[in-house]
Amino acid sequence: MSAEVNGDEPLLKVTISGPPGSGTSTLVSKISERRDWNSINGGDLFREEASRRGISVEELSSEAKEDLDVDRVLDSLLQEMMNSPDCPEIVESRLSGWWAQKNSLECLRVWVSVSDEVRANRIQKREGGTFEKCLVKSKQRQADDKERYTLLYGIDLDDLSPYDLVVDADDLDEDGVFEIVNSNLGS
Repeated sequence: MSAEVNGDEPLLKVTISGPPGSGTSTLVSKISERRDWNSINGGDLFREEASRRGISVEELSSEAKEDLDVDRVLDSLLQEMMNSPDCPEIVESRLSGWWAQKNSLECLRVWVSVSDEVRANRIQKREGGTFEKCLVKSKQRQADDKERYTLLYGIDLDDLSPYDLVVDADDLDEDGVFEIVNSNLGS
């Protein structure tokens, strides 16, 4: 599956989604490198907005919990980009698969699934701290996100029906996940 390229159609070929610590950023890097594709990360939009406001990502996250329009505006911007002829081939964000389905964009929609424990281990390696604190932090973030996306859009993060490919990455390394997704992208 891939988007038609005719000057008016988006170049979007794949969305990559998954919870924090699932390896989506690593997967996007590998696909970009192998296929010479460009990408955009919804998290980057969030970081850019925090920078634009002169506050930290944590401060913007706190604001987003109180002011749901923060997410609405950024998610709307991401959807506009996905529908644009200037869209990169890869869009990574927690909801990009949902947005692709909602907007009837022809592309492969991938969800990378990992257990709470594997996510906590990966976050601990990346950010430090104890496993227990990383596990609690990861579970809390997932619960907060689930609540927010349900409230904002009626989206249940446990509903994987928008995704064409769900990769269980608990027992796979980054190369294993990449090979599965790459083979589903075709040539």
